[in-house]
Amino acid sequence: MRPSERTKMPRQNFATGTPWEPIVGYSRAVRIGNHICVSGTTATGPDGKIIGVGDSYAQTVQILKNIESALTRAGATLKDVIRTRIFVTNISDWEKIGRAHGEVFKDIRPATSMVEVSKLISPEILLEIEADAIVES
Repeated sequence: MRPSERTKMPRQNFATGTPWEPIVGYSRAVRIGNHICVSGTTATGPDGKIIGVGDSYAQTVQILKNIESALTRAGATLKDVIRTRIFVTNISDWEKIGRAHGEVFKDIRPATSMVEVSKLISPEILLEIEADAIVES
């Protein structure tokens, strides 16, 4: 089959309604077929404020709740996650972050990485997590 003859899978963008999404040009999650990518997610609460300022464990817990919410809107669950990427501003917090990640993913065990970055978009944000999921057709 030639590329021009293939049926293109529909793309679904899932937004959260934050003012940054249209400005920066991104979606919280994108689904094409059974593959879902969740953008870098922070510990933002419903009011737009960071939850767990100064506490990397609490921020990780909130981030994973936000990722779960994005996955739910896209038709997936945390059990469908195959990869996470964790960006941290202080790698010495790895045990706190890893503990919170492990509490959610201990039986799912996605591929993951954790890397230290010099800073994130706001100083109170200690980490950001991306996730990829594949749902059964």
